[in-house]
Amino acid sequence: MAIDMTRLRARVGELLDEYGIPSAVLGVLRDGEVAGFAVGVADVSTGQPATTDTIYQCGSMTKTWTALAFMQLVDERKVDLDEPVRTYLPGFRVADPEVSATVTPRHLLYHTSGIEEDFGDPGEDDDVYERMVAGIAGAAQVHPLGYTHGYSAALGYAILARIMEVLDGKRWDTIMSDRLLRPLGLTGTTTWRAQVDRRRAATGHLIRSREEGPVVTPVDHLPRCFGPGGNVNSTIRDVLTTAHVFLNAGKAPDGTSILSAAGIREMMRSRVPLPDPYMFGPAWALGLIVCDWHGETVYASDGSTIGQNARLRIMPDSNIAIALLTNGGPRETFYKTVFNELLTDLHATTIPDLPQPDRAADLDLSRYEGVYGRPGTRYEVAAEGGKLHLTLTLDPMQAQFLGKPDRVRYELLPVSRTHFLMPSDDPFEDTQTVAIYDFTQGGAQYLHTNCRVNPRLG
Repeated sequence: MAIDMTRLRARVGELLDEYGIPSAVLGVLRDGEVAGFAVGVADVSTGQPATTDTIYQCGSMTKTWTALAFMQLVDERKVDLDEPVRTYLPGFRVADPEVSATVTPRHLLYHTSGIEEDFGDPGEDDDVYERMVAGIAGAAQVHPLGYTHGYSAALGYAILARIMEVLDGKRWDTIMSDRLLRPLGLTGTTTWRAQVDRRRAATGHLIRSREEGPVVTPVDHLPRCFGPGGNVNSTIRDVLTTAHVFLNAGKAPDGTSILSAAGIREMMRSRVPLPDPYMFGPAWALGLIVCDWHGETVYASDGSTIGQNARLRIMPDSNIAIALLTNGGPRETFYKTVFNELLTDLHATTIPDLPQPDRAADLDLSRYEGVYGRPGTRYEVAAEGGKLHLTLTLDPMQAQFLGKPDRVRYELLPVSRTHFLMPSDDPFEDTQTVAIYDFTQGGAQYLHTNCRVNPRLG
């Protein structure tokens, strides 16, 4: 592949030390050939070396696998993306009667349903997704159905999983094994923590200071309710094997048909705009993020748990997929630096930088001021001295563990009338991007950051 693996491995090792990340596994799929390497340790407490067979938590990258399996049901004409969810789950109900009757699987795949993730505690048993659907009868709307994009970490894809369970007559974990993991030969991939081979599994880590270095996460797994949206554990080769399906019209490396070419096209071409186009990309497709790298369309699938991180980029025009799995982070600048080093070796398009602030922007700051939030999240935007500032209220337990104050203040630097950069004074925190938008009622109605939407409160 004309990649200088010795140089690249050494460079990744330097970056791991710089960012306080214990290990990384980097892989590339090009023209059907896979190459990769591991650097660092899977667990700082044991010193166990990471390898290309180490299993990492993939977090929300799971959504791409769930979407791929769901699209098989579309291929089989068992489900229609634009039919109401209630067609398949007759008792489906949320607080808004119109949403109850009209929300569709496409809304859920897009993250435009607007349904608040208010499903209670569905437990850890096999009926978890059935219980989640039953538990949202009183769930309110964050925004009107289809009005804007607002990422659903667990609920949206759990509803999709429940549709799959009803149509296939099996539990979601079994469906994923039957429909994807076995046909693709993903022997290192599981959908439930109880299935993970702990001897091969990486441990998640967080960092509070350079002096202390990475420490083992206090939360070593996500609850089972996150299953269809965040509980896949996998290896670098298995992640790239899945990427092969998107680069080869639905075919596995051995020629097995996983999804029709039409199904793959639908997943990649059907999309909605993202209010914040800078951190991830300008649009969301069906289980994939759509990126624009200097005019080349690139598809992304990312995921984080509390101490592990996964990144996948699929480049159809270049016939390349690249993936990075770590047991620390997430850090945007780390993954971008590593990927750009690899992409440069491949003579491929690199990741664009964040935009520069518009120092000449003339904004009516009063239109942005206010409090935005969701249950457990609160953003206060205020003007002071001709500048906008955002104050984020952290969960007290999270703040205590990380050694941070429970209120963190940032300056917002305008990029446009609706987009801002949010740099941090914390050396272990990267610049974030924020969209504050929808002035239909005078002041902005929504704040969108890290793909999550937060309505104005009061």
